[in-house]
Amino acid sequence: MEMMHTDAEKHVGDAHMRHMYMQHLQRLWVHFAVITLGAWLLASPAVLGYLDPGGFGPAVDRVTAARNLPSPELRAQAMMWSDLAAGCLLILFGALSLFWRQRWAQWGTCFTGIWLLFAPLIFWAPDAASTNNDLLIGALAITFSILVPMMPGMSMDAMKAEEDIPPGWSYSPSSWSQRLPIVALALFSFFLARHLAAFQMGHISTVWDPFFGDGTARIITSDVSKAWPVADAGLGAVSYLLEALSGLMGDRRRWRTMPWMVGMFGVLVVPLGGVSIFFIIIQPIVIGTWCTLCLVTAAAMVLMLPYTFDELVAMFQFLIRARREGQSVWKVFWHGGTVRGAGHDASPPLEVTRTHLVHLREQARALPVGLALSAAVGVWLMFTRATLGAEGMLADSDHLVGALVFTFSIAAFAEVARPLRAVNFLFGAWLLVAPWVLAGANQSTTIGDTIAGVLLILLAFPRGPVRHSYDAWDRYLVW
Repeated sequence: MEMMHTDAEKHVGDAHMRHMYMQHLQRLWVHFAVITLGAWLLASPAVLGYLDPGGFGPAVDRVTAARNLPSPELRAQAMMWSDLAAGCLLILFGALSLFWRQRWAQWGTCFTGIWLLFAPLIFWAPDAASTNNDLLIGALAITFSILVPMMPGMSMDAMKAEEDIPPGWSYSPSSWSQRLPIVALALFSFFLARHLAAFQMGHISTVWDPFFGDGTARIITSDVSKAWPVADAGLGAVSYLLEALSGLMGDRRRWRTMPWMVGMFGVLVVPLGGVSIFFIIIQPIVIGTWCTLCLVTAAAMVLMLPYTFDELVAMFQFLIRARREGQSVWKVFWHGGTVRGAGHDASPPLEVTRTHLVHLREQARALPVGLALSAAVGVWLMFTRATLGAEGMLADSDHLVGALVFTFSIAAFAEVARPLRAVNFLFGAWLLVAPWVLAGANQSTTIGDTIAGVLLILLAFPRGPVRHSYDAWDRYLVW
């Protein structure tokens, strides 16, 4: 330890860098934890019985034949060698990260953890033990490499400044009240998707569906699912887990201290939400049935969107303002920075006070009723096959429009995204026309689509309450 301190003194000049170095010393335990995780991985194949044929579930042969995969024994060997290599890398990167000058090794630990999340999918791990072991160790490796310790490469000026409210804003879009709902929804979706992935990979013999019988099994073993080289439910589970981890990273200043993380967070939430809705759309159209857990996870993904948009807007505004001040956009995007006019919220980040409770009550009262009703209309449209006897192209149209109406209505719950409600005008107009131009309509569906179309057009007019200010973005919220 004394040698590490002497080495640091040669390369740490100013007081702030010395403070960073002391922070590094206080968090050495995380790197020892990473070394322990590596040792655990080295012992896992022998302890968890990766190569024990008795450990393979009864459904492994079904998956092997259906996917034309290599034998379970060969895939288990691939998992064994992957874990042994990853264990050695974690020990190496964890040891290097103990030294101040080798902080880059934290990224090696992070990427090794990401590999562990994907390895069971790539090798189609034939047993649940190796899969869950890699998921757990991978998540912990990411946590101990970049969530807990000080981020390597971050701008010292960005970390030293306390401002956490963007210029012209009335709150911090990176506050825990904005991020914790996303983390909770992501973890909830992870557990549901992990159950679906367990069936796809042959770790369990049956999959649960309380409403549609064998609908879930048919969907996750359909040709659409088989078009993916890996278990698509497993890919979703890994994405949800990464969302939860990225949502926990950073503090209330991360819109300016870690713009790259906010951007990655937005990429995980917004496009993945679009993919989830796409799969919900094609289920009854292409496969002819529904999947309860898929519907629930898609709804959870859509509910994440309103909590994501404001942080993305703040991050883009920060980059634009930094460029106007003559700073390098590339540099501030990757290392963070500061801008003039930012404010500071002095309240404790997670302390629940009377003020916080009042704020939560105001949020509930400010729920845009028109958009909530529009989302309900969207849900109803998705099931006109069952409620109104819709058939053919009209039934497919109702399902498609309903899913999109639900998505755009919920997304527009975010005050910064209120202009998105204008899209419901188009959907409402189409519903007025659809029964007359598409096959499969009857009297009930014609009346139902007409009423739904009129409601969507009328409900798109009220903007709903806007309680906060968003600097230059306010001009887009006038309508």
